[in-house]
Amino acid sequence: MSQTPKKVVVTGAAGQIAYSLLWRIANGDVYGKDVPVELKLLEIPAAVKATEGVAMELLDSAFPLVKNIDITDDANVAFEGANAAFLVGAKPRGKGEERSALLQANGKIFGPQGKAINDHAAEDVRVLVVGNPANTNALIAMSAAKDVPNERFNAMMRLDHNRSLSQLATKLGKDSADFENMVVWGNHSATQFPDITYATVGGEKVSELVDQEWYLNEFVPRVAKRGAEIIEVRGKSSAASAASSAIDHMHDWINGTSAWASAAVPGTGAYGVPEGILAGQPTIAENGEWKIVEGLDISEFQAERIAANVKELLEERAAVENAGLL
Repeated sequence: MSQTPKKVVVTGAAGQIAYSLLWRIANGDVYGKDVPVELKLLEIPAAVKATEGVAMELLDSAFPLVKNIDITDDANVAFEGANAAFLVGAKPRGKGEERSALLQANGKIFGPQGKAINDHAAEDVRVLVVGNPANTNALIAMSAAKDVPNERFNAMMRLDHNRSLSQLATKLGKDSADFENMVVWGNHSATQFPDITYATVGGEKVSELVDQEWYLNEFVPRVAKRGAEIIEVRGKSSAASAASSAIDHMHDWINGTSAWASAAVPGTGAYGVPEGILAGQPTIAENGEWKIVEGLDISEFQAERIAANVKELLEERAAVENAGLL
């Protein structure tokens, strides 16, 4: 552990997702078990005291990899030298609140954070937006970071990906790790498209092991609405599973993986996903970068579902553009 510690920023550090996320980072689950870290905890002023309690617990856990913990309500301080950033803190949707109003409120959070990342983060910074509406929040932050390559900004679709694997594993009596080539396209919203077209398990096509009615009427809506289901059952939103998926995403982004993963990355025009939005697509991570899996045959059904997500994301972009947030 002689190397320079990696600086990892977590926003919304007093929240429930961060409460699970921070322990995994401190344990070496992002960079590796031999890479020291410095934790930078960003919160709003009213939550700084609670964040101090989180830091106390982290210290009491005596993680050998944790070399320093800083707490601040100043984004410019938090992102100084940052190598990785988990943007978790976001304004939750109020009862009856229009999505456009929610996007505008979050724009006032993610725009300044993007600017702070632009001005202060390390050259190798990687930014994962977890706070919803994640895809467009990531777009806002990315747009404010004019000097940072767009590909350094992602939004999290890994939770939807992992939920898909879990549902398939339960249905078919397999382990989640047995499945390959699953993808969730589009937006982290009810519009998202969990796609089993290319998925296999034990060399067999998943689409031939499940019936179409179950896939369309149970699997797709259940994955898309799993968060709401958890709130109804637990009384609280997903936290530990979101944190675990965020760790999966950032670990693979940094360390690489040959297996497909669903990541919301900037569109390139492939598969009808235009530049100017971040959408879930099939990706692999190589040499510290996500690469979109190319050359897949797309059916009319798939194209329609992807297009519905693109339409929604373009509408979200228009809402924040009209509010002067891009």
